[in-house]
Amino acid sequence: MSSEPWGRVDEAGTVYVRTADGERVVGSWQAGSPEEALAYFERKYDGLVVEIDLLERRVKTTDLSAKDATTAIDHIRHQVDEHHAVGDLGALRERLDKLAEQVEVRREQRKAAKAVQADEARRAKEELVAEAEQLAASEQWRAAGERLRALVDTWKGLPRLDRKTDDELWHRFSHARSAFSKRRKAHFAALDAQREEARQTKEKLVAEAEALSGSTDWGPTAARYRELMTDWKAAGRAQREAEEDLWNRFRGAQDIFFQARSEVFAERDAEQRENLTRKEELVVEAEKLLPISDLKAARAAFRSVNERWEAIGHVPRDARARIEGRIHAVERAIQEAEEAEWRRTNPEARARAEGLTGQLQDAVDKLRAQIDAARAAGNNAKADKLSKELEGRQALLDQALKGLQEFGG
Repeated sequence: MSSEPWGRVDEAGTVYVRTADGERVVGSWQAGSPEEALAYFERKYDGLVVEIDLLERRVKTTDLSAKDATTAIDHIRHQVDEHHAVGDLGALRERLDKLAEQVEVRREQRKAAKAVQADEARRAKEELVAEAEQLAASEQWRAAGERLRALVDTWKGLPRLDRKTDDELWHRFSHARSAFSKRRKAHFAALDAQREEARQTKEKLVAEAEALSGSTDWGPTAARYRELMTDWKAAGRAQREAEEDLWNRFRGAQDIFFQARSEVFAERDAEQRENLTRKEELVVEAEKLLPISDLKAARAAFRSVNERWEAIGHVPRDARARIEGRIHAVERAIQEAEEAEWRRTNPEARARAEGLTGQLQDAVDKLRAQIDAARAAGNNAKADKLSKELEGRQALLDQALKGLQEFGG
């Protein structure tokens, strides 16, 4: 760069630089020629240019803060204003002014971006607080607890707000977490108490179940086991380890009892099926007595069948009504035959039947004579009235005659 437009050295060695406001003293030079003096201060000017170039690049290409950039600009500007260099100092000031404007623009942009970021962070934290307060009332203990922990991690990743706002939101957020934690702790404390109560109840149920496992009083004991199972379900769950152990003991006691009962019932069922076969043979033997022709022989034969029947014992429940119905049918047939025989051979009953029949026959004959007399006299109304009375007496007579026939008469 030519020094003639921007600087000169006078006879006393004083170095000047030209500016828009006139010449300004740069410094004094006594050690050499004027050319060397100007060259020295021009190099200082070139150094300022290099500093400005570097600062411009840093502002343009790095995230240099506005504060640090302004400090650097002020430092260079102070050197320019001190006029310790020879060159176009006005151009340097223009570059520094332009650079200061750029820094200010960046400062405003960052300020605006920071405001946007702060607003977004505030909304994000408000949303976290709202969700945390909603979760504080949840009874989904695991899911809500995991979600609250995730919200804390999210909170930590958000920028801080102004102290007052950040503290207020954090207080609400922390209060919601504490409220949930307190409720969860109370819930599980109550649950632990319930499980301990359930354990104690089930210990008693297990003790009774084990005491009953050797019982042979099958019906009442099986009923009691059903009641114990109902009580077991109503008791709720004990602690996991205790629940499994208690259940294995409870179920084991039941298995012992019901296995023994099954073996006894299986043996009993086989015996009852054999009893059924034997009773079916007796029924066939009894049914051969029908129809009854010899009452005395039939009665003796049935007595023999009945004695053997009673000695056999029980049959399966589902066959009981059918097999007993068949033997009872034979028994009723014999009883009816006995009643008929008794009526036929009872003299008093026969005499009463004959007397009643004779009385009814006399009444019928008398009514018929009265009816004939009334019609002969032309009194048809009386005859019709007596005819109706005759119908009733005739019906009674027919019934009495039928009864009399049962006596063989």
